[in-house]
Amino acid sequence: MLVSPSILAADFANLQKELEMINSSEADYLHLDVMDGVFVPNISFGFPVIEAISKISLKPLDVHLMIVEPHKWVNRLKDLGAEIMNVHLEACLHLDRTIFAIHDAGMKAGVTLNPSTPVSMLVDVIDQLDLVLLMSVNPGFGGQPFIQNTLKKVKELKELRDSTGSSALIEVDGGVNEATGNSLSEAGADILVAGSYVFKAEKPLERISLLKHL
Repeated sequence: MLVSPSILAADFANLQKELEMINSSEADYLHLDVMDGVFVPNISFGFPVIEAISKISLKPLDVHLMIVEPHKWVNRLKDLGAEIMNVHLEACLHLDRTIFAIHDAGMKAGVTLNPSTPVSMLVDVIDQLDLVLLMSVNPGFGGQPFIQNTLKKVKELKELRDSTGSSALIEVDGGVNEATGNSLSEAGADILVAGSYVFKAEKPLERISLLKHL
């Protein structure tokens, strides 16, 4: 299992220390949730924080844009060293064009689905994607309980991927812990995003290792 700890749950007063912990961990990515207070009912952080993080993090940046008009920021994110640019299907009027722009900039393209958005919406683009992120909570806040219907969506997405020959990885974000992580692994998930489960733990390195070896 691949693991992408979400920095949103970190102690921002000690961000360098938190990042150094992730650097020394078995994590595969670092997940960055960018919120604009418009697409989702919260504001998190923007490009100055991403730039600071990029100078410290040794893990590839998995940037999840919970914002309107994400296509405007493709080149900015590329300049900041993002490996994955993840946009919400619901926020993209011209999704195909956005995916092309992300690839053209040299990044991996991810598309995120909110809990109420069906997997079938990806039929026409799944073959172009490097990653699909399924939200297992309603986006905007950390620490929410896991939405059980996500397990069904993971299985549906895996079937769609396999039937189309897509190589897109299946990522899940929200309410991930040992129990839900195990269920997601069995359903076919490839990457687990974990925030509170990692950063609020007394032994976060052990939590990351546990998820890694599910």
